Amino acid sequence: MVFALGFDGGGTKTECVLVDETGSVTSRSISGASNPLRIGFDRAYSSLTTAATATLASARLRPTDIAAVCAGMAGAGRAGVAERLTAFFRETFTHSFVHVTSDLEVALEAAAGPAPGIILIAGTGSSAFGRNANGETARTGGHGPWIGDEGSAYDIGRRAIASLLRLRDCGSPIPILGERILTAAGSSSWDDLIELVAADPDRIFPRTFPVVVEAAAEGETIAQEILGDAARNLGELVSTLIHRLKMENESFSLTKMGGVFEHSALLDAKVDEFLCALAPRAQITSLQVSAAVGAARLALRLAAGRGSSGNAHGG
Repeated sequence: MVFALGFDGGGTKTECVLVDETGSVTSRSISGASNPLRIGFDRAYSSLTTAATATLASARLRPTDIAAVCAGMAGAGRAGVAERLTAFFRETFTHSFVHVTSDLEVALEAAAGPAPGIILIAGTGSSAFGRNANGETARTGGHGPWIGDEGSAYDIGRRAIASLLRLRDCGSPIPILGERILTAAGSSSWDDLIELVAADPDRIFPRTFPVVVEAAAEGETIAQEILGDAARNLGELVSTLIHRLKMENESFSLTKMGGVFEHSALLDAKVDEFLCALAPRAQITSLQVSAAVGAARLALRLAAGRGSSGNAHGG
């Protein structure tokens, strides 16, 4: 029996899936974050090891039993990051074909297989990746919270706090959304919150997202405006891809995934409205198969195409 491991590693969690030669899932596990650009390589390696160890233990397998490994990792679109992660997987799975790529590629594999499609990701970060009927690919976004990630949970939380601080600076009344954000952050004051953000923005901003969603559902104007802006920003990621790949008149799957979706009826409706206008022939869906499963199945397909007798690296 041939087995393959697939990893989906991001800024919040890492999922590891084991599949057999038919692509059927045998075992899976989840560990902590593994985006090395956010948490460093040592912590990323630790999360990957934890997930792999638990997945293999559940199936009573050893690393040497694995024929192919594919890891879709946030940050791996950068060559230096991919090279270091590849070295780690090669050392861990000495008998395996190894393919390290971006989390976007494995998400698209899960959504569309080898067919044309676009995947729109909005979670801790935001990005989009597409492939047209000619096999050409392109990506947008995914530049990290410092210069991008518009429409992500991080960005929504950051914008909400920034908007409320501007109200405070102007001497204007701060709506109930402000109190809820302080409570969610475990903060006693706005000055305290600023210090918490400076110390650990990855903890504070995403935690603010569900508070904004709740306030928007109750009619809070600031929250609704922030979610509307987020929807437009996500639509722009897809718009850029469609134009670059010349997919305006193509029929393809347009798949949404990530923790920002399916929590706010307002945001979901606005995103769908933008996407339908951009790609009237696209089939807009939510991801039904996890990206880690897509990674494992991609590992099988690539290993079969290139031969798995020795270590290899793609992407």
